[in-house]
Amino acid sequence: MRGPIGQDAIAPRPDPYDEDQRALRRSVAEFARGQLNDDLQRRDHEGDFPRQAWRRCAALGLQGLAVPTEYGGLGASAMTSAAALIGLGEGCADNGLIFALGAQLWACATPLAAFGSEEHKRRYLPGLCDGSLIGAHAMTEPGSGSDALSLRTRAVRSDDGWILNGSKTFATNAPDCDVLILFASTDPSLGFAGVSCFVLDRDTPGLEVGPAMGKMGLRTSHLGEVFLSDCRVSDAALLGGLGAGMAVFAHSMRWERALILAPAVGTMQRQLERCVAYAREREQFGAPIGSFQAVSHKIADMKLRLETSHLLVHRSATLLDAGTATDLDCAMTKLHVSEALIASSLDAVQIHGGYGYMTETGLERDVRDALGARIYSGTSELLRTVIARHLGL
Repeated sequence: MRGPIGQDAIAPRPDPYDEDQRALRRSVAEFARGQLNDDLQRRDHEGDFPRQAWRRCAALGLQGLAVPTEYGGLGASAMTSAAALIGLGEGCADNGLIFALGAQLWACATPLAAFGSEEHKRRYLPGLCDGSLIGAHAMTEPGSGSDALSLRTRAVRSDDGWILNGSKTFATNAPDCDVLILFASTDPSLGFAGVSCFVLDRDTPGLEVGPAMGKMGLRTSHLGEVFLSDCRVSDAALLGGLGAGMAVFAHSMRWERALILAPAVGTMQRQLERCVAYAREREQFGAPIGSFQAVSHKIADMKLRLETSHLLVHRSATLLDAGTATDLDCAMTKLHVSEALIASSLDAVQIHGGYGYMTETGLERDVRDALGARIYSGTSELLRTVIARHLGL
């Protein structure tokens, strides 16, 4: 027998937010539903980066969530940022746009705010927040993926600064970017301690960015290659100082792994609401399909994944705000939420049957978009290794 259903039964519980954070989440979700989903099926098919939607997000303050107010941001806490991003996932079906925004926020703006000189902050952060600049993060190389700091890109001291040579790949936002956070080895003999981080303008002589690379999902978010050929920069381009690359990268990864998938909590809630409604309305063999355990148990699993993912995001945000988040905490969050998102996206397709397989429903796009979450910001295999190492294994 079907009972009544309320929003409180579907939404993650308990609600850890204060009233301002709840209001922010609701307003972002409403904004996203009305402003960010235009012509999505075509844009996904053609790999069209939505610049107008990007500017709309910036006008709302999303690109500057965790950036200090003196540099054009909102100065939001990690918890408030999580609330806003969950709302973004609830209302926005353009997962590529969400990913591009998160990549800039956590891997470009956040390290600039934490490690940048005053000149860096004044020069780049206001534009990154207001949407006039797009930022990219370039670490991965053709020969180094999970072994991220095994770099072949070199920065050699010159009379007036540094000369950079090498290449990067899979750099999110690179084809559209105006500024890059880029890592290079300044002293290979020191290993991790010899890696430095540079802030580079797109038009720096000797720097070339390749075209957008075709990929399975997240097609409205562009990634590409970066080539450095005798690229000359001054000491002022160093972010955090000589040899600070490991510290910058670790800081970026903690924030990114903790919050890059906060919107996925909203996405999973949207999927759950849709599947519950469909299971109550769709009839087969004279009964709603939700009355069959084969369907209802999938929906129960979707609810469980939503709850556990939300709790881990909440926990990591709390620890980030307290300054006590560890690599272990953030690795567990990113690993679990990414795997949960994939599983729930697949269940949503299965529950809708043939309709779920059709492009017009958007459910198959969610699956394609979700699969990348096992790879970016640390593969699932690497994150399991991080967790195991923290357990002494």
